[in-house]
Amino acid sequence: MNPQATRFGEFGGQYVPELLMPALDQLAEAFHAAQNDQAFLTELNALLADFAGRPTPLYKCRRFLVDSPISVYLKREDLLHGGAHKTNQVLAQALLTKRMGKQRVIAETGAGQHGVATALACALLGLECVIYMGAKDVQRQQMNVFRMELFGAKVIPVTAGSGTLKDAVNEALRDWAASFQTTHYLLGTAAGPYPFPLMVREFQRVIGREAREQILKQLGHLPDAVVACVGGGSNAIGIFSDFVDDKGVKLIGVEPGGEGIASGKHGATLCAGTPGILHGAFTYVMQNNDGQIEESHSVSAGLDYPAVGPEHAYLKSIGRAEYVAIDDEPALQAFKRLSKEEGIIPALESSHALAHVIRMAETANKPLNVIVNLSGRGDKDLNHVRAILAERGEL
Repeated sequence: MNPQATRFGEFGGQYVPELLMPALDQLAEAFHAAQNDQAFLTELNALLADFAGRPTPLYKCRRFLVDSPISVYLKREDLLHGGAHKTNQVLAQALLTKRMGKQRVIAETGAGQHGVATALACALLGLECVIYMGAKDVQRQQMNVFRMELFGAKVIPVTAGSGTLKDAVNEALRDWAASFQTTHYLLGTAAGPYPFPLMVREFQRVIGREAREQILKQLGHLPDAVVACVGGGSNAIGIFSDFVDDKGVKLIGVEPGGEGIASGKHGATLCAGTPGILHGAFTYVMQNNDGQIEESHSVSAGLDYPAVGPEHAYLKSIGRAEYVAIDDEPALQAFKRLSKEEGIIPALESSHALAHVIRMAETANKPLNVIVNLSGRGDKDLNHVRAILAERGEL
């Protein structure tokens, strides 16, 4: 394979042990064949419609920022079966697993949404399912752990390192290196070695395709901006994908600023990281001067990752997308505000995108139509947020 075909500009590639190359080659071949197989696409589209509940609505907020120049349209991925956008690409990769003749799936998860989506897809298709999850995240996301176990998955807490998503990915890669002949590693975001970043984008493209059609139907023209949170970056690359060629549409990715970039406790990889290699890809990473990966931090487990999908690094390098950071506190305030003003509890991940739109509204001097990808619902975050508010004496 032409090495350049595995990259987005200079980013991406396949930085993995030699023994994993056959598994990546097999996956790439299965993915490209499936993309041209009408029977595969028909089965996938039927599952997305009848099992997952697509298309999801594009909802214009009635009260949120209604007194500002900004009209906010929410792409309601929170209404998808499983509670987040994750279900889209998981169904597709689970079908690919069967297509490759494998019966065991492993996955990693941070907030638990990818683990839940993987577990439900495996239950649906009769696949064995093992989920690696950082021990810290297991504590933060108990309800999602219970959901995975109900679906029949085995959840393995990872105590190494910081006990978060990065460490769960490491353990999943170790498992895959020893078991790839019978096991598919169902990666949860648009990161990792080729073909994962391309494959996940294509399976999440349905978000952008629907959003574009829906906003044209509602407004008669394209929006001024599309905003989405970015950890690994799958929901963002999914909704950006069908707007990339529309130069008049601003694309804004919102990273977790944690306790502030200056504090060093954040996960804003594109805003404050540097190019490097992590989990099989050349991309932006959080690293020290010796090239050692630094711990990330976010109030949102799903954004707590010290790297980012390589296509986002490419979009940043060519200036097509803008990446900003939102700290924990404004994300928490956005979480509460959308709940109170719209009757919708957003995921903490999505709350970062909402918080940035609140910031935009403070300086906007003309009417703007903005789509926010509401990537998931906040039910999973209720205990975590409640504990934070209780500790502050706000309950």
